[in-house]
Order: sequence, then C-alpha cells, then structure tokens
Amino acid sequence: MAAPITARDPTAGTPDSSSALLSSQRALGVLPDDALTPVYGSKAHVLNAAIQKIGMGRYQCGLFCVAGFGWLADSLWTQVAGLILPAVIPELKPARIEYLALAQYLGAMLGAFVWGVASDMIGRRTVFNVTLLITGVFGVAAGGMETFAAVAVMTALWSVGVGGNIPVDSAVFLEFLPGSHQWLLTAMNVWWCVGQIVASAVAWPLLTNFSCRGGDTCERGRNMGWRYFLFAMGTLTLVLFLLRFWAFKLYESPKYLMGRGNDVAAAEVVQKVARYNGVESEFGVAELSAVDTAAGGAGGAGGVQGDLGILSHLRALFATRELATSTLLILAIWFLTGLGFPLYNAFLPYFLTRHAGTTQPSQSIAYRNYLIILCMNIPGGLVAAFTVELKGLGRKGTMSIGAFMTGTFLLAGTTASTSNQLLAWNCVYGFAGTLMAGALYAYTPEVFPTNHRGTGYGLAMTANRVGGVLAPVVAMYADVDTPVPVYIAGSMFLVAGVLMLVLPFESRGKSSM
Repeated sequence: MAAPITARDPTAGTPDSSSALLSSQRALGVLPDDALTPVYGSKAHVLNAAIQKIGMGRYQCGLFCVAGFGWLADSLWTQVAGLILPAVIPELKPARIEYLALAQYLGAMLGAFVWGVASDMIGRRTVFNVTLLITGVFGVAAGGMETFAAVAVMTALWSVGVGGNIPVDSAVFLEFLPGSHQWLLTAMNVWWCVGQIVASAVAWPLLTNFSCRGGDTCERGRNMGWRYFLFAMGTLTLVLFLLRFWAFKLYESPKYLMGRGNDVAAAEVVQKVARYNGVESEFGVAELSAVDTAAGGAGGAGGVQGDLGILSHLRALFATRELATSTLLILAIWFLTGLGFPLYNAFLPYFLTRHAGTTQPSQSIAYRNYLIILCMNIPGGLVAAFTVELKGLGRKGTMSIGAFMTGTFLLAGTTASTSNQLLAWNCVYGFAGTLMAGALYAYTPEVFPTNHRGTGYGLAMTANRVGGVLAPVVAMYADVDTPVPVYIAGSMFLVAGVLMLVLPFESRGKSSM
C-alpha cells in the first residue's frame, strides 16, 4: 500500500495539520458536533473526505442499480396484496378481507424494525442480501396456498423481507456516496415508480384473462391469474436477489466498520472502492489513527463505541435535544404519511363509484387508469432529485411543498364529477406524492449518524407501517357514503407538511455522518 496522505475536503484549502482538517470539515456535516462522540464525528469527516476524493464512479453506479432492486421490490410487493384481493375473494371466500392488508403491514412493520436494527448490529451486507431472498421465497410459496388464512400468513412473511429493503438499502447506498452526489438518494425513488408500474403491468393481463368472471362458483382452475401473478413476482424478486448476490461485489460500509472500531477494515474498503473505480487513493488507516492520537486515545477508544445492544442504538437517537426533536418529528411524519397513503388508496374504489358519477369501470379500464397515474409518479421523482439541491429549498422545502400539494390535490379530488376528472386529480396527486416521498426518503437516512442509521431508518419505517396497519382499520369502520376518509387522509399530509418545515436539520450541501 502506498504511503497514506491526509484526506482532503475538496472545498477546503490545504490543511496544516489533522486538527485544521477536521475543523474545516465539521461545517460540512449534517449533525452538529454535540450530536456525535468526538472521535466518531472526526473519523466520519475523514472518511467523507476520502470518499469525496475518490469521487463518483463504477462502484457507486453499480450500487445505484442493486440497491434500487430493493426499492423496486418494496414498491412492487406493497401493491401485490391489493392487486390479488379481488381475484382471491370469490375463490377463497374470506370472512374479513381486511385481514390481508393487516397481515401485509404487520409483517412490513416487523421487518422494518428487525432488519434496521440488525444492519447496525451484524452489518449492512448480510441484511442487504437476505431481504430479497425472503421476499421472493414466500412470494412464490403464496401462489400455491389453498386457504385465505394461508395466503395471509405468506403475505405477512414476504412482507417481513420487504420491510427491510428501504431502510437498509438506503443506508448502504448513502454510505458509499460522495457528499457532492447525495442527491442521487432522491433519484433512487425512480426505482420505486418502476416497481409500481411493473406490478400493475404484469397484473393487468394475468388478472383480467385468468380470473373468474361472475357466477356463484369460482374454482381454482378458472382463477389461476392471481397465482400466476405471485409466481411471476416471486421469481422476478429471486432473479434480482441472484443479480445482487453474484453479479455485484458489495463491500461492508467503511463508516459502519469504523463505528465498530475496525479502522483497518474501513481503510481497506476505501482502497477497494478506489481500485474498483479505477482511481488512485493513498488513504490509509493512519488517517483514522491520527484522530485517536489527537484525542489522546488509541484504537477504537475515545468515543467509537464498537458493539452495541438494541437499547443503546435506540438511546443514541435521542442523545441530544436537537437529535431527539429531529427523531420524534421524523417518526411523526412517517406515521402520518403511512396512514394517509393507504387510507386514501383503500377508499378510492368506493369513492370512484359513489362520488364520481360513474358506474364501476371494467377491470381492464381500472388497470389502465392506474398505470396512467403510476407513470405520473416518475416525473415527480425526477423533479425532486433536482429541487433538493436548490438553495433556499433543499430537502425540507421540497418535501414540505410536496406534502402540501399532495393533501390539497387529494382533497380537491372530492369535487370530481366524472371518472376522467378523478383520473386527472389522481395524476397530479401522484406527481406531488412522489415529489414529497423522494425528498423524505433521502432526508431520513442523512440525518442519522451512520452507526445508528439502520436503527433510525428502521424505526421511521416502523412508524410508517403502524400507520398502514391503522389504515384498513379506519377504512373498515368508515362511512363510505361520505368523503370523510379522504378528508382524513388529506389532513394527514397537510399536518406532515407543517412538521417538515420545523425539522431542526437541513441536509442539503452537507455530508451524512
């Protein structure tokens, strides 16, 4: 290995010493110094500078794709339960159809918390690979089930895998990104849009051509569409797992390794990424050791905490007043949006028939309209990737404006008198919702320190799934002859928009810690 040199921040002058370097970098971090242990914060700055010097390259581009598989799968499987339900009902005759949605959100809620914490305790790489495997295996298995209860159990199990995708995949991608390219985490939302479109596009022919068409009886042989759909989606997910596992060499996050006190391994990963990108890097473990020396410690001491239990990771999210405020607001925002989206989606079919002045459209027309709405999500994600970097707007401004627009357009949809008007309102609602989500998905991991990021993001997604669990319960007891559930859903986004404005940290132009 070449002799190490001091890692430099590209926006700063040549440092006279390690302490000068660290001082110049602290202003670039999202979190204030008192939210981090001194040694950890300083080492995170050094690693940020080293990754920035390597720059955006082949490794990050490949990671954008394989991490995007997780976003695609999360979006895809979130749609699956709702898409198969109309075909499952006449064949399996469930006593309460809401149990399928409850199983889905309970499984995803468990998965978000378990895999988020696990990624902080056992490492990113293992969790990164296993979530897609679990989702694909139980997704395929669900297609062979003979009772509604068995389908619901498989739904809960595949959702356990799904729940870990976004918290873990976002953390992995962010921790290898140069600070100048963190906006790409917002662009990752395009994968989410693709997942929705793939699910609906595959469901359209299978569920319309291979499902029962009226009558009192619906036997399995005449209703194979939903099973074919599950087999197809499960197989696709397993293919994505194989591509992720064998076609791309994922290294463990250097910040995760540093946070566990393994500076040597962290420095080796930086070197491996540099070689993968075809650039020279003289960064070495000496850069990290210099921080220990300056702090009067050695090795992993002086504030790099090494192995921690679950409670330690949770407590760290509330270590200071600002960090506690940030964490609580993020949890509230994720809960409100987690309730708002599925509540409206659950109520939409009733609203379409009772308040749009139309009869229930054919299944084929319904899929067509749904695909049109989903396609409008893509520009929302692309616009978000641009606006999150605008001065004066940033992450907080983008997601707040998106939330206000989402709530407003959702409420405005109650004025629709025709199905085409309702389709138009839902198109702009879909654009605004993706604008908000793109910024929120990027902001959340950026404001948690690396060694607790999986736990923090997992907790946020757990709050989101709690909202999802409550949504079918609210829909179960709501008066579907009134637009009250839509008003409730719309108000969730308006309140979330206000909370976004008062978040204490803005991560635009700053490196994640």
